[in-house]
Amino acid sequence: MDLHLRLARWVRAHPGTVDACLALGLLVLLILQLAARGVAVYPLLIPVTCALVAPLAWRRSRLLLSAGIIAGVSVLQLLAGIDPVPAQIVILITVYTLAAYAPRWASLGGLGFALLGAAAGLVRYGAILGVGGGGSLFLISLFLFESLILLAWTMGDLARSRRRAYQALEDRTRRLEVERQQERDLAAADERSHIAREMHDIVAHSLSVIITQADGARYASAQKPELAVQALGTIADTGRGSLREMRRLLGVLRGDESASTRPLPTLDDIDSLVRSVRRAGIAVSCRRIDTPRRPLPLGAELTAYRVVQEALTNVLKHAGPQTAAEVTLTYGPRGLGITVDDDGRGAAADPATAGAGLGITGMSERVRLYDGTVSAAPRSGGGFRVEAFLPYTET
Repeated sequence: MDLHLRLARWVRAHPGTVDACLALGLLVLLILQLAARGVAVYPLLIPVTCALVAPLAWRRSRLLLSAGIIAGVSVLQLLAGIDPVPAQIVILITVYTLAAYAPRWASLGGLGFALLGAAAGLVRYGAILGVGGGGSLFLISLFLFESLILLAWTMGDLARSRRRAYQALEDRTRRLEVERQQERDLAAADERSHIAREMHDIVAHSLSVIITQADGARYASAQKPELAVQALGTIADTGRGSLREMRRLLGVLRGDESASTRPLPTLDDIDSLVRSVRRAGIAVSCRRIDTPRRPLPLGAELTAYRVVQEALTNVLKHAGPQTAAEVTLTYGPRGLGITVDDDGRGAAADPATAGAGLGITGMSERVRLYDGTVSAAPRSGGGFRVEAFLPYTET
């Protein structure tokens, strides 16, 4: 960082030290100047100088007190007829400080008091300064004095405006940083929710198939070993598919481009999903009614696939043995309707589902992203039904 920037930052951070150094330096300089002029015969000049300069040490910490002392000393000096001293320069500093830091009423009041005091002082001490008599030289001197006071006030007012603009920028920067942090937190929470849904879809479905096949293989191994071999093959295929999906998902988290660009499941993959569930021992059929009127977004197709996957996973987990299920994809004039029916005992009858429902919640969140609806409830005649609707892309 440049030296002047470091110096400016230090000055802003230590205003009291800066004011004290200013007062001390100015006091020493003025007293030495008085001593060099040989004015020791006027014993009141040094006390007046000290009284005028000392309040500068707290010109910002106790602004009104400092300005009041300087104004009071100047008035007493004028009334007592004490000759003007070079320390009168602090009046300009005080006017600047009032304009820069004081409330507006004090700033304007200090300006008016200083203008009036300059005119009264010039009338009182005009003869000493060589401009007495009220001639043109007096008017020129009055104009110069008043102009100096106005210039000091203007510079202070500009400093006030600059400081407020700087503070506004700092406040805006802090607000933007807070908003950016909130956006990062929301994005992280959304990504965690997305990953949780993906993990649930992959792991829950695959494990349900594996558990069902493992139970079947265990029971069939004694009497029909060939069925056990077939079940073990299904377990292996399901495990490999789940492993591939997990690697793809982890590749996305690691930033692996080759993994992240792997095609995601679409409606065309529902048939292979149905076949995998059928191999697990559930009699599943899939039928399509009509043809698409408009294209669905790729994300909506993935959502439709996940809805069917979650519904069939629930059939595997909760419907019980000897269950039949049917997947119906209906392309209507407004969008795609998905219905998954089974004739099992239903999730409500399974005590293992108490406190669960993450899969159905995930389905609802996915479908809402595409302005769709979803419902899942036991059927009145037995079994369970999952219904979802995804509208077409607007064109």
